[in-house]
Amino acid sequence: MRLVRRGLYRLRQGVQAFVWRFRPVDLGEVAEILPPPLLALFMRMRRSEQHHCLAVMRRLRRQGYSDRNLLTAALLHDVGKSRCKYTFLERGLVVVVSRLLPRRAERWGQFDGSDWEDLQSWRRPFIVARQHPTWSAEDMLSAGASPMAVALACRHDEALDGTPQNDEDRLLLLLQMADGES
Repeated sequence: MRLVRRGLYRLRQGVQAFVWRFRPVDLGEVAEILPPPLLALFMRMRRSEQHHCLAVMRRLRRQGYSDRNLLTAALLHDVGKSRCKYTFLERGLVVVVSRLLPRRAERWGQFDGSDWEDLQSWRRPFIVARQHPTWSAEDMLSAGASPMAVALACRHDEALDGTPQNDEDRLLLLLQMADGES
């Protein structure tokens, strides 16, 4: 049952991403949170990613959260995906392989940054999927984001073990829940 629910969620997410490609993004809300250098990062993302990140931020706001670090991370947690081409079909492939062969998907996603040829190979979608949190954090740091927002974006795909131990973990859990529902 969980696998079916997850599959339906991914299907809904894919349809949403396709539709979002054709809808303009309300940048006013984004500009309220992000200063110009970070807004430039947001603009670098594909429109579907912009809509997704905006949906994550809106969900957090609707739930009553206003922490600037959290909202910044919500808007930029996927900006690392903009470093490489990453198509809708490739995303689907990564999701399926990650479910069926998680260790293999993890291995295919390893990238130490020294061999850029890997990003031209069939492994590229696995590399982007695995590396984008780190790339998001690097890009955010160079554009002047706070250390907390950077840490949240860097860890947004990390599995938390048990109860949050500190403020960063608590904010990370909020980000992950909103990301998983948007």
